[in-house]
Amino acid sequence: MRFVSTRGQAAPATLSEAIAAGLAPDGGLYVPESVPTLAPADFEGKTTLADIAAALLRPFFEGGALAAELDAICAQAFDFPAPMRWLDDGTGLLELFHGPTAAFKDFGARFLAACLSRLRADGDRPLTIIVATSGDTGAAVGGAFHGLAGVRVVILYPDGRVSPRQAHQLGAFGDNVRALRVAGSFDDCQALVKRALNDAALQARVPLSSANSISLGRLLPQMGYYTHAALAHWRETGEVLNFAIPTGNLGNALACILARRIGLPIGEVLLATNANDVLPSFFDGGPYEPRASVATLANAMDVGAPSNFERLRWLVPDDGALREGFRAIAVGDAAIRDTIGEVWTRHGVAVCPHTATAIHALDSLAPDGTWAVVATAYPAKFESIVEPIIGEPVTPPPALAALLARPAHADPMPADYAAFRAQLEAR
Repeated sequence: MRFVSTRGQAAPATLSEAIAAGLAPDGGLYVPESVPTLAPADFEGKTTLADIAAALLRPFFEGGALAAELDAICAQAFDFPAPMRWLDDGTGLLELFHGPTAAFKDFGARFLAACLSRLRADGDRPLTIIVATSGDTGAAVGGAFHGLAGVRVVILYPDGRVSPRQAHQLGAFGDNVRALRVAGSFDDCQALVKRALNDAALQARVPLSSANSISLGRLLPQMGYYTHAALAHWRETGEVLNFAIPTGNLGNALACILARRIGLPIGEVLLATNANDVLPSFFDGGPYEPRASVATLANAMDVGAPSNFERLRWLVPDDGALREGFRAIAVGDAAIRDTIGEVWTRHGVAVCPHTATAIHALDSLAPDGTWAVVATAYPAKFESIVEPIIGEPVTPPPALAALLARPAHADPMPADYAAFRAQLEAR
């Protein structure tokens, strides 16, 4: 399979080329030249997350340099569970936070690292992975690439706009992983990453790739846990499963939407945002107008220019059809707080602010069918928000606790491209 740019001005690339590049040369995002078609029957006999992910991704890898390695890559990336916790009101919580950095982004980051490590050859120039993060992506990427020979990671995060534990995670890896705390927003960080990836003169001296959700190596594997959950429900009930997804840069939701397009038994996809309502405004009939992000309790979704909207428009080019196909709801901080408390009181379950955002959005609709809310991060990462609401401490899981016990450091940097370029060129 070949991959093309959403902007149509770059030559088609192989999957390996697209993963290595991160961003297409014309500034667009790589997408498959055609979307394969699969059915539940194509997964017969497959039950584990790794096996289902490998079967799902095989058409994308066919004919490429990594095709023979796909099973091993999936076994490496999907070696922790994504269980469904059913609440007593019939709503599912798809728990995607059981990886080493306690967030859903562990799946995609580990998959990308497994791919890039196999694409590198002895004698290749060192590769620099640059990643903008609103909290969880950077930690997942840092963890996935920490200690990998021939690769360094530079993480950019908005200073003061991630939780204290998220900030500690980002600066705790050391070695080949460096954190930069940027005086700006996530959108500023993301703009710096995109500009660097399109800087041909810089790339000639410092080979770069990205680990944000603009990378196919991040996006494609995220279809795996949606497929696994939807197939389990389909096999048990014969019904499709609907998903309510906390949405910032739109990568996680786009993975679910793409899995549905491929033919998996997925029903409605509800996009839940915080006060950064670019997507709800569009789906309510307004123009798509990126704007400066605002800080919220659900900081990982503080995005005013969601990159993957470009891929969504590629998938559904007509805005009218796009608006008919999806719903998006914005949720304010007060409702997020209330929902964290209500879920604790009703179900005895602590949830992070992002999960609470999706729960509130779903509750506001009272839709038909069976729904799963995507639980994106372990609530202990947001202890300063969650614990005062539920009145109890939330103990970090062992892997997160071990990382929090390490010393941490992040260098300050202005939201300025010249300053960022200088950091990348420094050895």
